[in-house]
Amino acid sequence: MYFAALLARTEDGWEASDTDLDDVETLSDLTDLAHEAAVDDDTVLVLIEQEGAWFGVVRVDGEEDPRIYVSDAAAAARSSYGEILLTDELLGREPGDDADLDALDLDGTEDGEPDAASSDDEDDSAPSADAAPLGPIGDSAVLVDLGVTAKELLALESGDALGEIAEVLGVAEVLETVR
Repeated sequence: MYFAALLARTEDGWEASDTDLDDVETLSDLTDLAHEAAVDDDTVLVLIEQEGAWFGVVRVDGEEDPRIYVSDAAAAARSSYGEILLTDELLGREPGDDADLDALDLDGTEDGEPDAASSDDEDDSAPSADAAPLGPIGDSAVLVDLGVTAKELLALESGDALGEIAEVLGVAEVLETVR
C-alpha cells in the first residue's frame, strides 16, 4: 500500500494535500505536480511511502532541481513509484544507460548457440553493476534546515517515518488529515 502527500510551505505554515501518482511517470512529472502546489515558489515536500518497505522525500524549492532522499533504494527499485525517484543521476549512472541491456544477448551468437566466453559456473543471479544499492540513497541533508538532521533521517525506519518527519516539522496533524 502506498501513501503520497504534498506539503507546501506558506506564510501561515504548511498545507498538506494527498496526491494521486497514477499519472506521474517521471521525476519531471512529480516536480511539475509540486510546482502546482507551491505558493510563491516556496518549498514543497513530496512524501511517498510504501508501507513497511521504503519511504522517499522529494524537496522542490522554486526553480531549483529537486532534492531526493530514498530510505532503501533496492526496495524502491521494485516499486513503480520508487522507480520515479531513482533517477540515473541519483544512482550514479550515465543518462540513458539501461540496466536491461545487460540481460540481452548482444554478442553476435545465434539463438541457442552457447557463448564461448561464458562459463557454466557463472552466477547469473548476481546483481548487475547498475542495480540499485541496498539502503539509503540521495541527499540525507534534504531536511536539515527544517529540523531533521541527516543522522536522524538515516535512522528512520519505514514504518512511520513520514509521521516522525511531520512531527519534527510541526505538521503531524496536518499530514494526518490527508492520510
